[in-house]
Amino acid sequence: MKRYLHSLFEKASSRLEYLKDLTLHFEIPPNADFGDLSCNAALLLSKKLKRNPRVLAEEILNNLEIDKSIIYKAEIAGPGFINFFYTPAYANGIIKKILSGGDSYGRTNKFEGKKANVEFVSANPTGPLTVGHGRNAVCGDTIANLLEWVGYKVDREYYFNNAGRQMRVLGDSVRLRYLELLGDEIQFPDDYYQGEYIKEIADDLKKEFGDTLRDEPAEGKFKISAEQEIFADIERTLGTIGIKFALFYNENTLYQDKKIEDLLARLKEKNLSYVKDGAVWMKFSELGNEQDKVIVKSTGEPTYRLPDIAYHITKFERNYDLIIDLFGSDHNATYPDVVAGLKALGYDTTKMKVLIHQFVTIVENGEIVKMSTRKANYITLDELVYEAKADVVRYFFNMRNISSHMNFDLALAKKQSDENPVFYLQYAHARICSILKMVREQNLIASTDNLHLLNTEVELQLVKKLHQFSEEILKSALQFEIHHICVYLEELASIFHKFYTFCRILGTEKDLAEARLALAGAVKIVIKNGLKVLGVNAPETM
Repeated sequence: MKRYLHSLFEKASSRLEYLKDLTLHFEIPPNADFGDLSCNAALLLSKKLKRNPRVLAEEILNNLEIDKSIIYKAEIAGPGFINFFYTPAYANGIIKKILSGGDSYGRTNKFEGKKANVEFVSANPTGPLTVGHGRNAVCGDTIANLLEWVGYKVDREYYFNNAGRQMRVLGDSVRLRYLELLGDEIQFPDDYYQGEYIKEIADDLKKEFGDTLRDEPAEGKFKISAEQEIFADIERTLGTIGIKFALFYNENTLYQDKKIEDLLARLKEKNLSYVKDGAVWMKFSELGNEQDKVIVKSTGEPTYRLPDIAYHITKFERNYDLIIDLFGSDHNATYPDVVAGLKALGYDTTKMKVLIHQFVTIVENGEIVKMSTRKANYITLDELVYEAKADVVRYFFNMRNISSHMNFDLALAKKQSDENPVFYLQYAHARICSILKMVREQNLIASTDNLHLLNTEVELQLVKKLHQFSEEILKSALQFEIHHICVYLEELASIFHKFYTFCRILGTEKDLAEARLALAGAVKIVIKNGLKVLGVNAPETM
C-alpha cells in the first residue's frame, strides 16, 4: 500500500511542484477510525510554504488520482493529516499473497547483492558466556536474520584475543588450581579467575597427566587447555540457542600479518600520531573527540584502540556494504575513537553501525536471582537456558529495545500460560495447525475464492494486521530495532485469538468456513515466519 501511495504522490508532483523531493511518511494511525494509513505531508510543507496545512492537504488530496477499488475513502483530519482507508477487496488480497509466499513471505530483495558483516559476542576465551553475552548473542543473531530477510548476504563474525595478560592470568589460574589438587598449599590471588570451571579444567589435566605438569609454565598446557575447553564450551552454549558463526577472527592475526605495523606507519604519515613520554598518542582531539589518547603504551603494548582500528580496516578491505558491531554498554564511551580513526584514514564510516546493548538483571518474584555455581557475581547463559529454555531466552532478549536495561523475569519465563508471550505466540500457531488438521476430516479446505465474505470487524482487523508484516520486517531491519517484531506478533496473535472466539469455522456455511480457513492459514504463516526471524520455534502441537 505504501508503494501505491508513493506512486500517487509522485504522479501528483508533476502538478504540485512542492511535492518534488519531499520525504513522505505514511504511518498507521493509533485509532482505526482515522484510517489504515496517514500522511503528514501537508504539515511538513506548511512551514516551508507558509500556508495553512489543512488547505495544503485539500490541494494535495484533490490532485491524487486514487483508484476507488484500492482506496474507498481519503479524508483530511486534525491539523492537516491525510487519512486513507483501503477497500476490503484490496485488504483481502494479502491473504493470497501470504499463502502463495509461504515460508518466504516477508522476505524482500531490497538489498540483494549487498554484503553485511555482523560482529557480536566476541568474548575472549577466559570463561563461560554470561547472560550479558547472551543478550549480545541473541540480538546480534536476530539482526543478522533480519538483514538476510531484506536481501543482504550476511557474515556472522566473532572477534577474540587469546593472548595478553588476561590469557596469562587464565593459564596461571589453572596452574595454581592444578597444584592445589596435587596437595600443594596455594595462595590464590583475588584478581585471578575464580570460577568452578577453572577447577574443572585443572582436574581434567590432573586426570590426564597426573603430577607430571608440576614444572609446566602457565602459558604451556595450562593456558592452551583452558583456551580450548572454554572456546568449545562457548561454541556449545551458542549452539543451544541456535547460533553459529561463519567467521572467527583472532586479534593475533593483526600482528602476524603486520597490520598493526602498517597502521602505525599510516598514522605517522598522515600526521595523526605523535610520541610523548615514550608512548604513541593519536590526535583524537583534532578529529572531533575530547582529547588525544594513547594507542601504544611506553611499554610497547598497544591499547585496544590500535588493534580495533586495524581490525575494522580488514572489514573495509573485505568490501562489506554494511558493518555492524554489537557491544555492551561498557563500550559506549570508547568506540567513537575507533570510528574517528577510521574516518581520518579515509574509510567510509557511514557503512558502519555500532549498536550498544544495556545490562541484563535476572529477577524472580521481584528479587534479583543469583544462581551461578561457577562464580558468585554472574549467571551463565547455560544456567539461564536450563531454567527458561532456549526459545524463551531468545524471545525475551529480543522483546525489549537493546538500548534499555532489561529485567529478565524468570518466573514469567517459566510459565506455560497466556501470560508468557512466547507461549502465547506458539500456542496461536499450534492452535491454527490443529484447526487445519481437524477440518480435513470435515472435507473442508482453505480457499481464496470467497474472501469477500470476510467482512466482520475482527476479520478485517486481522487482515489489515497481516498487511503490516513485510513493512515491519523492513522497518526493523533498517532501524536495527528487533523488538518491533515481537510487538507486532503479539498484536497479531491477540487479534487472532479474538477472531477464533467470535468467528466460527466448523459449523459455518462452507464458503465462509473455507475463506476463514484461508485467513487462519495466512496468520499461521506470518507467525511462523516472524518467529523464525527471532530464532524461535513454531511448534505444531503443544
